[in-house]
Amino acid sequence: MPKQLYIVDDDEAVRESLLMLLAVRGDFTVESFASGDAFLDATPQRDAGIILLDLHMPGISGLDVLTAIRREALPYLSVVVTGHGNITVAVEAMKRGAIDFLEKPYDWRTLLETIDRAFDRLGRDTEDAARIAAAQEQIARLAPREVDVLHGLIAGKVNKVIAHELAISPRTVEVYRAHLMNKLHVQSLPDALRIAFAAGLVH
Repeated sequence: MPKQLYIVDDDEAVRESLLMLLAVRGDFTVESFASGDAFLDATPQRDAGIILLDLHMPGISGLDVLTAIRREALPYLSVVVTGHGNITVAVEAMKRGAIDFLEKPYDWRTLLETIDRAFDRLGRDTEDAARIAAAQEQIARLAPREVDVLHGLIAGKVNKVIAHELAISPRTVEVYRAHLMNKLHVQSLPDALRIAFAAGLVH
């Protein structure tokens, strides 16, 4: 599946020039929107991708778009475009979730380098999300008592201490431990702990 890049800018000339510039790149697909409202309305039908987002638009501003993306946990990373020297607005955009910004007028090489960095990060984020989801799915297979035992193991407690705290026998702790290792498809405690950390069981 090709990478997705979305241009959100109310300036038609800017959108057309960007579309022409980026059309030479065959490794991603580009789609443009004339307003933040139009982009947000289209998000249910759009794949995850990078947004090249103008901050100053009529209607919903770029900052509002960033807020909506964060609030609704939409699968986009945003590079914002701001006027030269307007660092205060760029900082506010970063606080709302933008991963980078470009100052107008920008050099086309800088633009492409920024987009490539954004896609690299999106790829890493996607892999991380898949790893977390897989770990959470594995943890969800455990019975409540098995999770209790796993918490004890995470804390570095020996079977006897875990047994005392859970009011069960050390032998029962061993049984739960064997069951959870089997359900997690691991052979060692460190491997089980890696899954627990990935799943967010440990903060």
